[in-house]
Order: sequence, then structure tokens, then C-alpha cells
Amino acid sequence: MEIRENLLYTKSHEWVEKLNGKAKIGITDYAQDNLTDIVYVELPEIGKEFKRGEVIATLESVKSVAEVYAPFTGKIVAVNEKLNDEPSLINSSPYDDGWIVEMEIRNEEELEELLSAEEYKKLIE
Repeated sequence: MEIRENLLYTKSHEWVEKLNGKAKIGITDYAQDNLTDIVYVELPEIGKEFKRGEVIATLESVKSVAEVYAPFTGKIVAVNEKLNDEPSLINSSPYDDGWIVEMEIRNEEELEELLSAEEYKKLIE
């Protein structure tokens, strides 16, 4: 199970890569492994605002449906359009090609509540 040291994590298995005033978001290797083969991704609209904890995307796999939650309050500034044609990128490359959205960070303090790689490892053990 890959857990990258440079990322932040949520208890609901999203990862956050902090960029300049925004962040890239996806689901962890652990989450994609539990979902198995992802066959459809419902992406949000660019410009849509979300509060921390709200559903920003829906993933359908061959065995279930999972929701992706906003790890912080912000606005969607980019979506991974490749997922429309290749939702399986989340399975094959959850941290690189399978990213889901980029969000503008409204409140940096909310990031302090996210988990470090070490804390996330303990959560999934």
C-alpha cells in the first residue's frame, strides 16, 4: 500500500497535495484498492464551492459507490477530465494520473486538521 510522505490525508481516505494557494485532491491507494475496479466518476463543475466535508465527487466501482469529500472549504478550479474516459486511472495511478480535482484553499487553518502520512498509516493498519 503506497502512502506518500509529501501528502496530507483525511480519515475518509482522500489525499491532499498542497500547491500554491490551492490543492490537488484524490483518493488514496488504500481506498482505490478497497473499491476495486472504478468504472465511472462523477466530477463537480469548475467554479462550484464546497464546505469541508461535503461530497465533491462520486466514484462507481464494479462492487459499490463511494463519495469523495472536500477535505477543506474552497472552490473547484480544475477537474481531471481524463477520468471521464478512463476512470480506471484512479486504480492504476491514484496519486498521479488519477487525481480528481484541484481546489482553491479558503482557510489554510483547516489543513492543520488533516493527517500526516504517519498518522494515516496508523489509521489503516
